[in-house]
Amino acid sequence: MKCTWTITRWDGQKALTASQTIMSTEDQGQENQAMNIHPDFIYQTFEGFGGSLTESAAVTFAQMPAHLQKKALQAYYGKDGLGYNIARMHIDSCDFSLDNYSAMEADGDVWGPGFSLSRDEVAILPLYQAVTEALGYPIPVMLSPWSPPAFMKTNGQKNHGGKLKPEYYTKWAEYLCRYIREYRARGVDVRRLSIQNEPNAVQTWDSCIYTAQEEKVFLRDHLYPALQKHGLTDVDIYIWDHNKERALERTQVILDAQTTPMVTGVAIHWYSGDHFDALRMIRERYPTLKLFYSEGAVEYRHHAANDYLRNARQYTHDIIGNLNAGLEFFMDWNILLDETGGPNHVGNFCDAPLMYDRKAKTLTKTLTYEYLAHLSRAIVPGSVRLGSSKFTEDIDATAFRRPDGDIAVALLNRTAKGMQVWIRMLGRLLPIELPGDSITTGVITG
Repeated sequence: MKCTWTITRWDGQKALTASQTIMSTEDQGQENQAMNIHPDFIYQTFEGFGGSLTESAAVTFAQMPAHLQKKALQAYYGKDGLGYNIARMHIDSCDFSLDNYSAMEADGDVWGPGFSLSRDEVAILPLYQAVTEALGYPIPVMLSPWSPPAFMKTNGQKNHGGKLKPEYYTKWAEYLCRYIREYRARGVDVRRLSIQNEPNAVQTWDSCIYTAQEEKVFLRDHLYPALQKHGLTDVDIYIWDHNKERALERTQVILDAQTTPMVTGVAIHWYSGDHFDALRMIRERYPTLKLFYSEGAVEYRHHAANDYLRNARQYTHDIIGNLNAGLEFFMDWNILLDETGGPNHVGNFCDAPLMYDRKAKTLTKTLTYEYLAHLSRAIVPGSVRLGSSKFTEDIDATAFRRPDGDIAVALLNRTAKGMQVWIRMLGRLLPIELPGDSITTGVITG
């Protein structure tokens, strides 16, 4: 048995990556500084990594010269890229749009000529087509609405929360079906739909509030019947699509004997902290539900743009914690932004794994990109999580059996201090020295 390790450490200025292959030795009773892997304990199958194709990402992409567009696409979807195989797209505008817009700005027939995707056709759909060409097939998409059109809402605007007026529940469900139909007609492989992005948040940008009971009623009495009516029951429905801390209670209210067959899974965000145990309890109570991490981003209003190590660590800590709690999908937020962390129509600027400087005409891979690369290249779609344990909270660790039978191991050293780790599995030991401020992934063969 041997392991090929890839180690990336941050020296304060740049990422330094090196590889080494280590042969295993017999376990002679190692107890300290060990990570145990138990291949006979099998958990969820991981289905993929991806990122969101927002209008902000699409507009930034359109501004780039052709050679940098190709470089960006290869960085995510190429043979040596991150291996992204899923995507998320917004229904109408979101915070990472240039401004507010809807496919219908005035009340009328959802299936009539008043419904138009002309805005999407400017930049968003061309970006999707570019991704399709880079991959060689249409990437599967989750669609998510941030807000219904203003005329459907109690506050008469897209922003600042408000609710969907009860008299528009059916029309909004039809609107979502029309959106899916139109996207599919344009070659977009829409497979998933979340009911509402962040239904518990009143934002300065596009937002709409649902209580758990309101989301349940909309799903049961309006959305699911509309999907049935239009032959769209092959679209998987995800509830919640918000932070982890309330995901369990939301699920408990929405799911019952009638609604459970309608729901594929729970979509979650990270903005309120770890709450990994919330996911574990969902997995325990509802073992057939999929757990889909649909959004996470380093927001500049909360984190320094140049605190590269902290930002990359936060991403990786959260991903590994979610994986160990049962996550099947990881979806990053914008795949690409400009040097300001935008464009963004409300100044909610964020980091992205790829950043394009419009003046210098340069494309930069952030440290977050390098950390994501470790995970996405090791934990490929179809990998099955294995039981594991570790000796310290200073390390985040997980292990998966890949489809080819090899075992992927990921180790995040969350401290500046180097440490020795012994991987114990099936009576064998594999040593690895983790540098401080580093991420390490390995593939065990033999």
